[in-house]
Amino acid sequence: MNSIWLPLILIGVLTFLTRLSFILLFGRWQPPEIIRRGLRYVPVSVLTAIFLPELLLIEGQLSFSITNPRLIAGIVAILVAWKTRSALWSIAAGLAVFWLGMQFL
Repeated sequence: MNSIWLPLILIGVLTFLTRLSFILLFGRWQPPEIIRRGLRYVPVSVLTAIFLPELLLIEGQLSFSITNPRLIAGIVAILVAWKTRSALWSIAAGLAVFWLGMQFL
């Protein structure tokens, strides 16, 4: 067996068991209201932690300038998402602005 398969299988099994434990746990135990309220913010926090460094960091340095095409594209995508409530239009607008920014900035 190739040496890459063992870690992949172990990671898959661990991921499955982790998710299964939450399914079994929440089927028998109801968390307190404060935990349920806090869990509602987890997706927003995780997504912010993923995309914010991509928008603001260029070569490891913070860039809040108008010459940062990622930041401008992100702002446009956020505005389009807010106005249209469409993920497709948000992605299309962000990509178009990013591409134009890469060409001209």
